[in-house]
Amino acid sequence: MKSGKKKPRFNAGATTTGFVAQILEDKYSVMQNFADLHMNDIAELLTIGMAESVESLMQGAPPSLKPFGQPESEIGQLFRTYLDQSEIRQTGQPGVPTEAALKGVNHRLKNKRGPVRPDFIDTGLYQASFRAWID
Repeated sequence: MKSGKKKPRFNAGATTTGFVAQILEDKYSVMQNFADLHMNDIAELLTIGMAESVESLMQGAPPSLKPFGQPESEIGQLFRTYLDQSEIRQTGQPGVPTEAALKGVNHRLKNKRGPVRPDFIDTGLYQASFRAWID
């Protein structure tokens, strides 16, 4: 006997934020579009970070274990702003704006639909989990 409820696309217990990020990247190139749109900003942040690290070394400070810690943090904030401001819509990426964003889908709320929202921000976990790092 069928209940009439839709079967979830993913097993919620097995779906990680990394898995969702990969799906979004494969379908919408979210991070690639971010990198393309903000390449100059990212380069400037890394240049400033490296210059500050070298300056600290020249002033006698011990080498930092994370010389790019500040730029990594700033790149993360830049990505969160990119999502908040729906900047991906400027790129002409097919499928954007997403149907879910236009319908205001929000799985955190009892009523799952609301006003139009930015793309790729449903529960906020994907956005909050983003980390930039330099090896």
